[in-house]
Amino acid sequence: MSRTLVISPNWIGDAVMAQPLLRRLKQKYPERPIDVVAPGWVAPVWRAMREVDTLIESPFKHGSLQWKERKAFAKMLTGRYAESYVLPNTLKFALIPWLAGIPRRVGYKGEMRYGLVNVMHHDDKAAPRPMAQFYAALADEPVRDLPRPDRLPEPEMAVASEEADAAVARLKLPAGTYVAFAPGAEFGPAKRWPAAYFAELAQTILANRPDAQILLLGSPKDRAVCDEITAIVPQAHNLAGTTSLSEAIALIARAAVVVTNDSGLMHIGAALRRPVVAIYGPTDPRHTPPLSELAKVLWLHIECSPCQQRECPLGHQNCMKQILPNDVWQPLQPVLAAA
Repeated sequence: MSRTLVISPNWIGDAVMAQPLLRRLKQKYPERPIDVVAPGWVAPVWRAMREVDTLIESPFKHGSLQWKERKAFAKMLTGRYAESYVLPNTLKFALIPWLAGIPRRVGYKGEMRYGLVNVMHHDDKAAPRPMAQFYAALADEPVRDLPRPDRLPEPEMAVASEEADAAVARLKLPAGTYVAFAPGAEFGPAKRWPAAYFAELAQTILANRPDAQILLLGSPKDRAVCDEITAIVPQAHNLAGTTSLSEAIALIARAAVVVTNDSGLMHIGAALRRPVVAIYGPTDPRHTPPLSELAKVLWLHIECSPCQQRECPLGHQNCMKQILPNDVWQPLQPVLAAA
């Protein structure tokens, strides 16, 4: 029982923002290995974190209790861990460390998890902390009023150059200055900057940097949005749904700059210390910002924003449409000039 177990969130961006917690745990217990239980679609994020010793992929279906499967999974973990950190707020994930008999089980109150979590933290729902601070606070003893730092902890990820080389070779990408676009957003269409704007920005980049290679990254769900861009700019490479998340991470690590909606790939770009231009509309960058000095956030904060809705409730999406391609091009110019 000389190891630490971390139960991963289900979202890619949240997993990235949990990295400062791992860094703090490693500082407190440098000799103690950290293992992470994560769903397969999030696992590549944790593999790019130096603090993770072993990644254990969870076999559970989303939203399902699967009591027998959780008991069997917990039995496999029994007797190995001194403490656990349960990052999702649901009851079913808190069951795993409890069933495994891990003595110290740290997490937030969540779904009334008294007993399952025995070192319980609380957050002010009326004034929630930024996610990176929310997770990092679990490394400390619980307090009711945690001070808000002037500077939030910055996640750190790393990719071996060989991994990026392999992704470039498999996808047969031409040499050049890679500019990564992430036009999708898992949360919903309200968070997506218009495809026509991405296309206009790509045309501007290519006119000023003929060596640029525009890489359109995302999941299979983002393929249609990326198709809209390549219909206007056929030189762009539509890689949505054709790369694994590991390959997308490797390509972002190789990119000169990342232009992105508020998404998991945005947080990955920031954690890989790539220059990021992040476009926000219905969500709040004060809560989930790209945590890097190299990141530039564009957010108009108009009267109806942040609404936190998946689709624009007013039907106009002005919070995104009023950010014009030239507004994004302005911060890109010095980055590309230095690339």
